[in-house]
Amino acid sequence: MKVLVTGATGRIGRAVWVRLALDHEVSGLDRAPSSTAAFVGDLADEALLDRALEGVDAVVHVAALHAPQVGLVPDAEFERINVDGTRRLLQVAQRHGVRRLIYTSTTALYGDAATPPGRAGWVTEQTVPQPRTIYHHSKLAAERLLSEAAERGGPALTVLRMSRCFPEPAPQMAAYRLHRGIDARDVAEAHALALRAGPAASGVFIVSGATPFVPDDAEALSADASSVLRRRAPALAEAFDRRGWPLPTSIDRVYSPARAEAVLGWRPRHGFDEVLRQLDEVSAEVLPVTRG
Repeated sequence: MKVLVTGATGRIGRAVWVRLALDHEVSGLDRAPSSTAAFVGDLADEALLDRALEGVDAVVHVAALHAPQVGLVPDAEFERINVDGTRRLLQVAQRHGVRRLIYTSTTALYGDAATPPGRAGWVTEQTVPQPRTIYHHSKLAAERLLSEAAERGGPALTVLRMSRCFPEPAPQMAAYRLHRGIDARDVAEAHALALRAGPAASGVFIVSGATPFVPDDAEALSADASSVLRRRAPALAEAFDRRGWPLPTSIDRVYSPARAEAVLGWRPRHGFDEVLRQLDEVSAEVLPVTRG
């Protein structure tokens, strides 16, 4: 299959490009030059999109502005790139007869719905988003325009809402792998499986780290997370004790990847223990615990 990955220079786009290249003929598009971007330029450049989409069977659309850019980049730029850029990519893809589109979205768009008062939110694909920032709104708007196009006979659509996935201080990052974080390699594997699954992979999927928690833990996670962690994740609790790190006292949300596991046959492989291994190996993927 011939696949175009947008945003192929970025952290997630590059991981997706590398994984898909094992099985497919893959090219990349990004505004920043790199070895994974055969096409360099903006989504506003229709001539560039025409060249990049020639003969393409499927598009994996990763390119976007992200949460850390909120407040630093004008809201209009989020609309231009995340919404208008997606619309233009879709239009050119339809012109070239692209049959499948995988959209890399975010669990952040659930917004306030992820954190109900008095308990941890148990977030599934059925949770109705309550977006707060321009980032949330723009990603949700892009999902909707792609979904509406698919319903009208456009490219078959898979939306992968991925959870938090960027370098952070190790204790926070390790704990997040149990309820609201994920490794870039696991994100990439979800894209590969969605592409392989074809029409069975239609719709929305949450892609997040495997969780030991169950919905009945929701109130206790909010009020006394450390006790729940010692019961549900003793290996993590022991590792934190050895390193002198305090366990989280409250957990505000759990993103459930159950549908992706059931439908795509996907399993996240890189949990909290991988975060600790990367920390010990001084990997740039994990931030050290700062002194002082």
